[in-house]
Amino acid sequence: MTLARYDADEHGSGCGRAGPVHLVTRTAPAWADAGQRISLALWTASGAGTGGGLHPHPRPNRRYRLDLHRHLWDAGRSEELRIRSGADRFDDSGTVGSRLAALAPPGCAVDRWADEAGILLHAHGSPAGAVLVRAGARRIIAELPPDGEDQSSLRVVERYPPGLLSALPVLPDAATWTLPDLELLRAGAITADQLHPLVAAALEPGYSRAETWCGASAAGQPRWVECRGERHRIGLADGVLTALDHDPAEIRREELLVALTGTPLPCLQAIDRAHRQPDCISGVRERLAHGDVAGALAVVDGLVGPDAALRSGALLDELEAAAQQRITYGLFQAGLSTAARRLPRPPRKPLRSHPRHAASF
Repeated sequence: MTLARYDADEHGSGCGRAGPVHLVTRTAPAWADAGQRISLALWTASGAGTGGGLHPHPRPNRRYRLDLHRHLWDAGRSEELRIRSGADRFDDSGTVGSRLAALAPPGCAVDRWADEAGILLHAHGSPAGAVLVRAGARRIIAELPPDGEDQSSLRVVERYPPGLLSALPVLPDAATWTLPDLELLRAGAITADQLHPLVAAALEPGYSRAETWCGASAAGQPRWVECRGERHRIGLADGVLTALDHDPAEIRREELLVALTGTPLPCLQAIDRAHRQPDCISGVRERLAHGDVAGALAVVDGLVGPDAALRSGALLDELEAAAQQRITYGLFQAGLSTAARRLPRPPRKPLRSHPRHAASF
């Protein structure tokens, strides 16, 4: 999933005959997405630019203003998400006008529209005015009153000159709808632990994720394993996860037994599970999905050691897939990947102007 299909449109200066140049921020398409990364590119009206040749939506769109919603992608502004999403309000009534609330379809953040319209109009250099809200198939024109009047609510404009409609600022899509994460939290469909740590901390003040280290009591401390009626330790030795209470000769004998399809010691079984399918693999997946590659590798290093060679299994598959996706993303950014170019659709058959009637015999 990407944060936005299109990108923020920064008004640039003219560039001779080529027309205005825009600085756009875009997320990669799903096939080239890696770690929730956002890139910068230049775009001109002629379609020339950097990084947009393979993108399914290369043109900037006024409905997706990532420059006005930095809290959705800038870690340094993530605390603003609570206010901008409306999570700080206990109900959705606010000061929403009855007419506006009746026109808006379900799922709209109508109680935030007045504040978001003010931010949008301020970016356009106007303290008040009309904005266009595209909520699904509906188009709503709402007006923010001047400073001397009540700016806590928008007024619906019943009639507006059609010729001036395209010139109206468009309320960004992120400001039109209620944040999906917030809806799921309010409905009890998910818990904060299932969200990105920064999002969870913004939506639920005081939240802190309980970190676990695959069953270890503390980072760097050995773990205990029931082995042949005794409690043995497995921990890091010389940068590798090792059975600390077995001498090297015994470990070599057990490895030969495993090569002959025998059952290894419980200590060695625990080490093998840590390499192939650890308890914390879901945490590694989350970090990779959130773009925290360094954090994911730190978890793996703390689990099997920084000098260990991972064995085949789910953990190695996840890391290899993440590395391959980063390569795909790099090729996409450089304009060198053509693997996911969309094939042209076959021409559609012309529709009949009237239904075909069956002949009777």
